[in-house]
Amino acid sequence: MVQVILPNIAPFRGFHMIDDRSRRFGDPRKTAEAAFKAATKKPPEGPPAAPRAVPGVKEMVSLRLDKDVLEKFQEDGPGWQDRINAALRKAAALD
Repeated sequence: MVQVILPNIAPFRGFHMIDDRSRRFGDPRKTAEAAFKAATKKPPEGPPAAPRAVPGVKEMVSLRLDKDVLEKFQEDGPGWQDRINAALRKAAALD
């Protein structure tokens, strides 16, 4: 007589095997392409950004000038930064 020993399947009672094919929806390539497009999609653009330059508000910058140019603006004393600003506005045709 041949004795067959079966594994203990008690821990697996109540579990059902799921066929992998039942979890696939349509063509895998199309599914992958749709997922890629969704992941790389540009976010919708919001309202246009406010203008950066606010009239009357000055921004601190670092600027390298030739020594003689700086001395020319500083020779009249305080207010030399305002004079440089006025000269730059005139050169840029902003006034």
